[in-house]
Amino acid sequence: MFKATPNPPLSVFTIDSGSDDESLLVNSFEAFTSVSTLLLDLSEALEGKHRDTVLAIHQLSALGTLMVGNMLDRHAPAR
Repeated sequence: MFKATPNPPLSVFTIDSGSDDESLLVNSFEAFTSVSTLLLDLSEALEGKHRDTVLAIHQLSALGTLMVGNMLDRHAPAR
């Protein structure tokens, strides 16, 4: 039996509105890091223009990792 959700989310993915800044930063950092790793793995299987495109996307992802890491350091400095 299928029961419709009375208030379906606007997206498949949602973020708890009660999440603190540090949790959001840590999860963003981990997501960027995972994407960077996946892109490097994928680039090994490609050649030419497709490989160049994947490596360019990786470079943007690495930049995102650095920016979020910097924000995390500012928000929760190492003890």
